Amino acid sequence: MAAPSRARNPQAVLFACGLNSVRSPMAASLLRAMFPQALYVKSAGVRKGELDPFAVAVMAELGQDISTHNPITFEELDDWEGLNFDLIITLSPEAHHKALELTRTLAADVEYWPTHDPTGTDGNREQKLTAYREVCDTLLLRIRKRFARAGAASD
Repeated sequence: MAAPSRARNPQAVLFACGLNSVRSPMAASLLRAMFPQALYVKSAGVRKGELDPFAVAVMAELGQDISTHNPITFEELDDWEGLNFDLIITLSPEAHHKALELTRTLAADVEYWPTHDPTGTDGNREQKLTAYREVCDTLLLRIRKRFARAGAASD
């Protein structure tokens, strides 16, 4: 069965992970940069975290500034602007469970993109940055593949 058109070509996308401090803000920034006018993109976490400086550094290498990102939870996002998204892309198991719970009463599609959490990487600064770059590269490839049609449609 084909996916509904709103899932194929969403207008509002939410990326979600555990703390909204690494993976989801990186993914949101990457997608926002690809479609600055065409898509509404946000990120949220199950729990409140603090923005990770390694995520900021890796995104800066790509010319994207996420240093002003303020991590928020699903509940805070709902309180501030509602959860009016066509598509919720979850990057961690706990975010996926939360999104499925929320979509019992929301008309949003949920996609699970299991994504490694680089925060537990041991080693020196360069080894840690390498782990964050790998996560960023994985997200970028996944976003390009998933939203390729949207790009063709908006050109």
